Amino acid sequence: MSAAGIAPSPPTIPSAAGAGPVAASRVPGTLDQAIRLSRYQLRDYLRSRRFVLMVSIVVAIGALLTFVLSHFHGAGLTGSTDAFYGSLWAGGAPAVIVFAGIIFGGDAIAGEFQNKTGYFLMGLPIRRTSVYLGKYVAAFVASTICLLLYLAILVGNGVFYLGVGSANGALVVSLAITLLYLAALLGAVFLFSSMFKNSLYAVLVVAVLFLFGFTIIQDLVVGLVHIEPWFLITYAQSVISYPFGSIPAHIQQGPFGAVSYNPTYAEGLAIILGYAGLTALGGLALFEREEFT
Repeated sequence: MSAAGIAPSPPTIPSAAGAGPVAASRVPGTLDQAIRLSRYQLRDYLRSRRFVLMVSIVVAIGALLTFVLSHFHGAGLTGSTDAFYGSLWAGGAPAVIVFAGIIFGGDAIAGEFQNKTGYFLMGLPIRRTSVYLGKYVAAFVASTICLLLYLAILVGNGVFYLGVGSANGALVVSLAITLLYLAALLGAVFLFSSMFKNSLYAVLVVAVLFLFGFTIIQDLVVGLVHIEPWFLITYAQSVISYPFGSIPAHIQQGPFGAVSYNPTYAEGLAIILGYAGLTALGGLALFEREEFT
């Protein structure tokens, strides 16, 4: 990542006699540095193969979705907008978020150590908080672009089957919750990325955990320990569908005495916000303590 535009201005030189001094040079503040870093990092993301890969994944998901809807004449989801978006948006958006988190955030911090780019950045008067925040913002914006691309494909299908007014307020509320979930997932991804100095290990751990690791842990906790898995970020994922009216019972009894849990509206949002704040701060704390040796 280029560090242009982040280094401070050159030292000032006293002016000629009788003239006022030249304005003193000033190192940009933490927020200013983070904004500049995020701009350059986002530019690198948009020009990279990983962005092309992520867009290709979203287009492939959208094309498969469009084909299934066309082949099965709406697949029984065109009866109402809530049923349509409650199934396809709430089911597809988390998958897009997971892939975006792996691709844009898996090696965001670990790559600074493996690729030695951190040695150049840390030699400048740049705060580590600025580096961490800038990369986080860039990953969030790049992921949001891919998420909106999936939304555009879905809304296009919704307009075709349900009419122009299919994109209602419930979809807007669900989109806001989805963006919060994206922030929380990226916080967790950056936390794991800060634990490693090898980007391959960081990406593998993130991929394994978010693709099926957390799901297996959740099933084991519910099936064997019989407690509510409120401490897992994936447990709050179902809240994305709640604006469409599909709010299940908090505790459900299944066959043979099996019990399943669903987060309440407030509980799900609290889990998402908690993960977004705590994991981001934890990842920053780890990054601050790591040494470039």
